[in-house]
Amino acid sequence: MCLLMASPGFFSCMLLVLFISSRPCHLQNVTLSVYYETLCPYCADFIANHLVKIFHNQLFSVVNLRLVPWGNAVLQTDGTFLCQHGPDECILNAIEACAISMYPNQEQHFRFILCLERLVSENKPNEWVNCFNTTGLATLPIDCYKSGYGNVLENQYAAETARLNPPHKFVPWVLVNGQPLQEDFKNFVTYICNAYKGKQVPQACHSLPLMKNSSKKATPSYPVCYAN
Repeated sequence: MCLLMASPGFFSCMLLVLFISSRPCHLQNVTLSVYYETLCPYCADFIANHLVKIFHNQLFSVVNLRLVPWGNAVLQTDGTFLCQHGPDECILNAIEACAISMYPNQEQHFRFILCLERLVSENKPNEWVNCFNTTGLATLPIDCYKSGYGNVLENQYAAETARLNPPHKFVPWVLVNGQPLQEDFKNFVTYICNAYKGKQVPQACHSLPLMKNSSKKATPSYPVCYAN
């Protein structure tokens, strides 16, 4: 993939954004990590129709959300990326990585990613640029991608995904406080509520059943994009 050289001004802006975002997360919050790829229709469905629930009934107040757009992509020996759904997915993975970096506020970058993944679920991914107008965000992720920094981020996500233990078998691959939910990932709200130990219990957690994760479960009952 052809990359453009980044300007010093761009990286100065990037460092400022990262500095502003460096405040510590609430220690009692539950970390929800989602490993996915942008053009997997089942990842798009999960983000658009299920993951969005973290913004309902105060649940987001106890969640540290981590989105990792790499999924089943492969880092080749020459340093290029091979993505499961073709070159466009490699581009959009990097665009979403840039959105996460340029807009570290979780609600901001999720708003952009939600818009893009809804377009994927509607089979209109080529309209993703419209998400900047829809969300009111500037086009910093495009500048980030053109500079080549998006591919730097993707290399980091590739390394992080490769370190998953147990390794991911499909996407979306969802973890609560580092524990994979495997086939039960659509019940992530219950797992978050069970893991939360703070006193300010959000309304979303009232009257939910106790659930225990089982690492033996590896075959999802929902359609997913399997790793090759």
